[in-house]
Amino acid sequence: METGTCPAGHESTDLEYCEVCGREMGASGAVSVPPPGPADPPAAPDSPPVSGPCPACGAPLDGRFCEACGHDSLAAPPVAAPVALPTTAPAPVEAPRTWTATVSADRAYYNTVMAIGGPDAATITFPQFCPDRYFPVRGEQITIGRRSASRGISPGIDLTGPPEDPGVSHLHAMLIVSADGKLSIVDLGSANGTTVNDDQSPLRANVPHPLSTGDRIHLGAWTTITVRAD
Repeated sequence: METGTCPAGHESTDLEYCEVCGREMGASGAVSVPPPGPADPPAAPDSPPVSGPCPACGAPLDGRFCEACGHDSLAAPPVAAPVALPTTAPAPVEAPRTWTATVSADRAYYNTVMAIGGPDAATITFPQFCPDRYFPVRGEQITIGRRSASRGISPGIDLTGPPEDPGVSHLHAMLIVSADGKLSIVDLGSANGTTVNDDQSPLRANVPHPLSTGDRIHLGAWTTITVRAD
């Protein structure tokens, strides 16, 4: 059966008047509204231009996907893993050094003293037999001199003898060890002074003089003390 559509959009088998609304099938003035169709999908947002370095590896892009690492340039860049910084090992702490003092009868030093002369030089002779003596330097201070019971002096490095060097004062000098193990010598106002190595100028009283291993301390008429770090 033949059907038609009236101006209102009704289907009618009556081709002269709409059997639904009665309007003349061929009349004008009404707008035919097509039935609603499926909604169009929303337009996709514009994609940014694919150019520049890859956000993942930095390689040049020639398309959406990186040819070097395969990263999608439209996706968020990967989060870089934290870099572990190298740790610096603490410097080893050097243990304080210990020292040894070797006392010797020094013929060369004796000759120097005799060459200088003095009121008592003619009465002082070099000892025929005087073996080396060894003293460990313990603690922070060790005194050098000759024992005196009446004055209550008992030095750590006792040069009383025999043989006895008459040019050494009862409380002649002192060795001082610092907290870092370094050694110094201090003249304690001795009568005949203290010299170090080949310098013939006496040390200033009560002023520390730094020492190195192998240094020679001269005092009295023929006594030399050689210090060595163990």
